[in-house]
Parts: sequence; structure tokens; C-alpha cells
Amino acid sequence: MNEPTASFQTPLEAARQRLDLASPREIAGLEHLELVARGVVEGFLIGLHRSPYRGFSAEFAENRPYNRGDDLRYADWKVYARSDRLYIKQFEEETNLRAYVLVDVSGSMDWVSDRERFPTKLEYARLLAASLSLLLMQQGDATGLVAFDTSIRAHLAPRTTRLHWRRLLGKLGELEASGQTEAGTALKDVAQRLQRRGLVILISDLLVDPETTRTSLRFLRHRGHEVLIFHVMDPGELELPAAGEAVFFDPETGDELGTNSAALRKQYREAVETAIAGWKREALRNGAEYAFLTTDTPLGLALRRFFRKRARLG
Repeated sequence: MNEPTASFQTPLEAARQRLDLASPREIAGLEHLELVARGVVEGFLIGLHRSPYRGFSAEFAENRPYNRGDDLRYADWKVYARSDRLYIKQFEEETNLRAYVLVDVSGSMDWVSDRERFPTKLEYARLLAASLSLLLMQQGDATGLVAFDTSIRAHLAPRTTRLHWRRLLGKLGELEASGQTEAGTALKDVAQRLQRRGLVILISDLLVDPETTRTSLRFLRHRGHEVLIFHVMDPGELELPAAGEAVFFDPETGDELGTNSAALRKQYREAVETAIAGWKREALRNGAEYAFLTTDTPLGLALRRFFRKRARLG
């Protein structure tokens, strides 16, 4: 009697079955960021095509879906022959909009409460930025990257090509968390660079000066740009541990504070809830989109928040 043959998969092959629904901790440990991002987006699009949502292209940035009135001289007939769908060859100056993904690389983004269960906030932000940039460029949106703490640490101007996306991934892979945070500088810098309709996506734990950041966000909206904020927190930041005596450490300043955590749990939880509600209220007041995420949230759920925003932009 023949015994069944065992089937073996590499960790990446196993995870790619639906990377968009996988544990962020598991996929953050995979080495090849490009394959991981493609797996996340592929899984997301599979789920999207099975849902009521329609109209999201899976072709890369050089093509966009045909719209009535488009010049058929620029139709991509090879793609039409493979997919029975009509796409127009996309030239960079014809892209739908310019987009910037802003990633906070301050010291607090490197903090994690449980390394066995969660990625750091920066690891999560890196995965999210890689997946978002791929989705944007698949839609024909020129996409750039800004990494910041108190100043700009990395910058890539928006482009739409495959080579540009790989360069963007290279920059993401080099990012290291350090220093304090000042989001206002990065937001104002991007506002000056975007000369026409743009989309700004901010990925940060928002441990920033609230008023400076909100002023910069209002400035972006005043100039006509769309804004999407991904507020990323570690699950351990939502609640203090039940233990008694504890020492709290600020990774950005190095300051320490000894206290009894049990006595502060209720006040701390209320303060966190107030801060989250405040950011959401301020975003809505200024016409921005706000999404709260913890680092155990599957990336597919985050991409759905992005998709709803992008769909409204046309």
C-alpha cells in the first residue's frame, strides 16, 4: 500500500496563501519584502474581487483601465488578449495623482511589548507602506516615500515604474528607528513638493506634538490634498500591565519613571482612549481619513481602509 507523500512548503509559500490575512508578526519575519508585499496585495485583490467592490485594477502602473473616450492608439492589445479587458498604456505625466507615503522612523516606532507575538511598529509600518505603494502604482498613481523623525531621513520623489517601486522597497528596508518625532516638518515638506492634486498617507504612532501636526494637516487640506492617517500602536500600549511596581522608559528621550502601574491603569486607559478619539475627531474635522491600527491587525484590513479612500478620489 502506497503511503501518502508529504507536501512541504517554504514559510513564504505557506504564508502567501493569504498574506493579507496572515499574522503581521509572521510575515514581518520573512526576508524578501517585495515578495511579501506582492503576496499581501494579491491576497487582498482576491478577497476584493469576491466582495461587492469592483473596478480595482490588478495591472501594474504602466497600464490603466480604459475609459470611454480614451484614444485607442494607446490600447495595450497584448493585455487585452490575455485578460479580455481593455487597458490604456499609462505614461507618467498622465497618472491619476501624485501620492506620498510618510513613515515615522522615530525611536518610539521600534518599541514592542511582546516580540513573540507582535512586530515592532516600524516593521508593521514598513509592510504597510510597501503594500500601499504597490496598490497605488497599480492604479497608475505616481508614488513617493518620505521617512522622518525630527527631520527628513529619506526621500523618493513620486514615480510609477517597477524599478522605482523596487527602489522604494530598498529605502524601506534600510529604515531604522531612532530619535524623537516631529511630523510637522515632513508634512510641510510634502505639501511644498506636491504642486497638483495629491494624496498624503501618514503612518505613525502619533507620539508627536499634536498642535504642530494638526496645523500641518490643515495646511495640506487647504492646498487641496487628500490625507489618510494610519495611527499605529502596539497592543501593549493600550493597557498598562497588571503588575505592581514598574519602571516606564521613553525610547525617544531615555527618561525613566518608576510608579505603581496597578494604580494608574484606569487613568492610563482613559488617557489613551481620549488621545485616539481626539486624533479621529481632528481628522474628520479637517476632511482627512483616520484609521486606527494595532500591530496585530492583518494588513488586508488596513488596505481596505485605503481602498475606500482611493475609490472616492476616482
